[in-house]
Formats: sequence, structure tokens, C-alpha cells
Amino acid sequence: MQANRNRWLIAISAIALHLSIGSVYAYSVYQNPINDSVGWTITSVTVAFTVAIFFLGMSAAFMGKFVERNGPRKSGLISALLFGLGTIGAGFSIQIENFAMFVTFYGVIGGIGLGIGYIAPVSTLVKWFPDRRGLATGMAVLGFGSGALITSPLAEFLMNNVSIASTFYILGTLYFVLMIAGASYLAPPPEGWKPANMQTDSEKEKPRTAATDLAQLSANESLRTMRFYLLWVMMFINISAGIMLLAVAANMTETITGASSAFAATVVGVMGFFNGIGRIGWASFSDYIGRANMYIVFFVIQLGAFIALPFTTNEVMFSILLYLIMTCYGGGFACLPAFIGDLFGTKQLGAIHGYTLTAWAMAGIAGPTAVSMTFERTGEFTSAFVLFTILLAVALFAAILMKVNIKRVKQETTTDMNVSA
Repeated sequence: MQANRNRWLIAISAIALHLSIGSVYAYSVYQNPINDSVGWTITSVTVAFTVAIFFLGMSAAFMGKFVERNGPRKSGLISALLFGLGTIGAGFSIQIENFAMFVTFYGVIGGIGLGIGYIAPVSTLVKWFPDRRGLATGMAVLGFGSGALITSPLAEFLMNNVSIASTFYILGTLYFVLMIAGASYLAPPPEGWKPANMQTDSEKEKPRTAATDLAQLSANESLRTMRFYLLWVMMFINISAGIMLLAVAANMTETITGASSAFAATVVGVMGFFNGIGRIGWASFSDYIGRANMYIVFFVIQLGAFIALPFTTNEVMFSILLYLIMTCYGGGFACLPAFIGDLFGTKQLGAIHGYTLTAWAMAGIAGPTAVSMTFERTGEFTSAFVLFTILLAVALFAAILMKVNIKRVKQETTTDMNVSA
């Protein structure tokens, strides 16, 4: 039965899940309305978002094996229940003006739903698309990056026409329905399944070949390799740099270029578009140049951009540099599942992906905190750029080390095979 499923519909089902949970990136649209309606400070309201990102990363780490054991369908349904309940509960918390309950529903319950929903379809997609890993995972994570583009105007419209609490009720119900629909179709392919273009040679077209996995490791075995920790460091720095900019992009644009608040707001909105484009574009490109090379490209681009940004007073050039960084931020997320498959195989990809996403939980705190603390102390962003330039240089070094490590492991594997023969 599973073999009869259409793998492109599997991809669309994954996108349905990620579009819903990706609405978390639209959280800033609620801040001022909640402040005006209930009186909670912007800083307090932001706590719920920080908690949600933290629980996203931690639940992805600790629930990865659960996802592998119970499959994407059941995991997706649980995610739908938790994320829908978290959103609806957040609305009820606003209605009764209970801040602790708001953080619990949106941050903790919704955050756990986020984490499970984020990793639930990924390993399944990699198995359905052994010939196009980057494209497959890029499509799903594109949904996550694009969720804010849909939720932001919809939430704005609802809040202008119904109460804020009702907005959360409506959105929570919509997320639940969409995620249930997506999760219901998700299923892994049968053992040993391959797409038609990998099964037979065609005289008209040379078939695609699957990426050669470096090893087939369990989640615990992956933790005993240098590759895992190099990957964790690379992801932590890539995410920290991106979230740092997302946290202060408007203020930074105004401060450095002297742009108007309206222009800065437009820049922030367009950043979400490039976040999404980077996810599908870079992930697809990684199928051709390899994931190890792709991450080196990410850090070279970002290193140059971070060096140039504090000296770029032209509004258009400043925006272009921000957009380039956003493509790398989104691309780093999109390439990650495929890279994990390349490095450790697909045996427990969901669990390993979860372990790696602890970098997201840590970066969600470290990035915004670092830039806000340096700005408060100095009144400018130069110190933050210096800090992140150093970190990106470390990430580039880690990416180069990763490539060297991969080459060494391949050579050892080839030598062992020759000895056995």
C-alpha cells in the first residue's frame, strides 16, 4: 500500500505540516496588539516566543527516537494536537489575561508540537527521494520558512476584524485541520524501495543515483563521531547569525543606513521571502555540488557580508547583504536533513536530526541575547558584527574540517574494502 503512494504528495503533506508550524515566525505581529489589549510588555510577550523556540529544539532532540519508532503519521498527528491546542490555549489565556498560562500554552505545549512536527516528515522525505535529497527536504523546510508569509497578513486581518483571542482560536483550528490532513498521508516507503529512475538504465536518459552515505549509524553511534560535533557547531553559528539579524533587522537598518521606519519594515518583510527562497534554492543546488561544499559556500558568503554590513550605508546594498545572509540561514536548515543522511545514513535520521536541532534551541537564546547586550552597552552594532564575524570564521574552519574528515573516512572505507577483497 505504501509503495502506491505518490512521493510528490508525500512532499506536499510535509509542506502542509511545516506551513502550519512555520507560523511561529510571524509571532511579532501579535506583540503590539497583545500589549495594547492586555497590557503585557513587549519584552514579556516575547518570552513566549523564546520559550517556544527553546522547546522546539529540545523536543526535537528528545522526541527524535519517538518519531523513528512510531512513524511520521502518528508523530504528525500528535504534533497537530499539541500545536493546535497550544495556539487555541494561547487565545484563551489572552481572553482571561493569564500570562503564565499564555507562556505555558504557546511556549511549552505549542513548542513541543513545533519540535515533533518539524522532524516528523523529514526522514520519510529523505527515504522517498534518495535521488533528490536536497530538493525534498528543501521543499518541506521551505514550508516552515514561508509559514510567516501566509500567517502574518491573515493574523493581521483577523485581529482587525475579531478579537485577538478569537484570532488565536481561528488560527489554531486551521493549523489543526491542515496538519491532520498532511499527517494522515505521511508514510515511509517499503524497505528497499527506489524510484523508477534508479531501478533501470534508460537509453534516453542516464538515471540518477542516490547519494553515497558515508555510514549507516544509529543516533547514539553518531554522537561518537567528530562529524556530529562539527555539524552541531556549524548549525549553531549559522542559526545564531541568522536569528541575530531577524531579532534586530529593522532597528539595525535604520541605525546604520538612516533609512525610514517604513523602509526598514519592508526590508524585514522581504527577508522572510529570501529565507524561503534560500531553503529550496540552496538545498536543490546542494544535490549537485554536495552538502559539505554547500556549507563552505554558506560561511564564505556570510563572512563577507558580516564584514561589509557595518560599513554599508547605502539602503539598497545593505538590504541585499541582509537577503544574502537570509538565504544562507534558510539554506542551512534545508540542507541539514540531507547532510545528516549523507554523513550517518537514514537508519535513524529523525533522531540524529533531533539531536542536531539542540543547536537551534541554544542559538535561539544566544543570537538575540548577544546582539541586544552589545547594543545596550555600546549603542551601536559594530561590536556585534565583530563577534559574529569571528564566529563565522570558526564555522568556516569547522566546515573545512568536516570536508577533510569526510575524505579521510571515505579513504579508510575504500582501504578496508580492498583489504577484504
